[in-house]
Amino acid sequence: MGKIHVLYGEERYLIQQEKEKIIRSETTEEEREFNYSTYNLEDTPIEDVVADAETLPFLGENKLIVAENPIFLLSKPPKTDIEHDVDRFLSYINDPAPYTTIILIIPYEKVDERKKVMKELKKKAKVQSFSSVKEWNMEEWVQKVARELKIELAPGVEELVIQSVGTNLSVLRSELEKLKLYAENDYITRDIAEELLSSSLDTSGLKLVDAVIERDLSKAMTIYKELLRMNEEPIALIALLASQFRMISQVKILKRKGYTENHMKSYIKAHPYVLKLAGQREKKFSQEMLDHIMLSLSETDSHMKSGTMEKELAFEMMLYEIIAGSPKSAPS
Repeated sequence: MGKIHVLYGEERYLIQQEKEKIIRSETTEEEREFNYSTYNLEDTPIEDVVADAETLPFLGENKLIVAENPIFLLSKPPKTDIEHDVDRFLSYINDPAPYTTIILIIPYEKVDERKKVMKELKKKAKVQSFSSVKEWNMEEWVQKVARELKIELAPGVEELVIQSVGTNLSVLRSELEKLKLYAENDYITRDIAEELLSSSLDTSGLKLVDAVIERDLSKAMTIYKELLRMNEEPIALIALLASQFRMISQVKILKRKGYTENHMKSYIKAHPYVLKLAGQREKKFSQEMLDHIMLSLSETDSHMKSGTMEKELAFEMMLYEIIAGSPKSAPS
């Protein structure tokens, strides 16, 4: 009996993995050479897919078709010159060719569930959903992909990876594969990760926070100069640092009041992983130190916006002030 697999959702990495799994299980390598077709339904009518599906396989018993982007399933399809004969597809869903497997990839967050074709697919096809990965699941995914690649991550590398890739699993695998190429004995050190992971404003901003935590003025200045070369505005960097240290300060205050990480979610609108990082960082600062940093950031922002001090110089002086000149009291 012919099969229709529907892979539905925005997480392209997981969809790709499932697609490859189906292809390997449903056809031989020889059959894939002669009886494997792909279609983009943004520029190909669905009836062409049906016609191919109903055509007998060449030099084999089975054939496989991958059809992507079925825009006719959207509630408001984009305007196009292509007209899809959806009734022809409906007929095929109810009587598929016994020698053909169709993989229909729907890379959208939502489709129009009221459409008859979608209802029939849910009844007759094997539908699998692949929603976007959430931030709080990324630790598990980093560990999973690292195991698949047979690499070991040094302390702190997992955090750097997540900061760099966000929730994009395709980028996650690509970045870890890149790190593996440069690793000695498949062990990823923090130095390798910092050097090779793709740079972004958020990642570098967090590195600046770490440099302050480490009281490493040289490192902080190096990161700052790198950001300037990337044409980042000092005022934007001030805002980024302020948001990071404000979060750290809020977590510290709530911890002192006896709040758990779960309870903090109601007061601090941030993802659990971000709160976890702030919880780790707050231990490095006393409240006096955090107040001093926030005041210095606020004053520097004022100098920049009023034009009383040149922006780049103001930022450098602020870094010196919060690292070398901040109160030395122990964290509390």
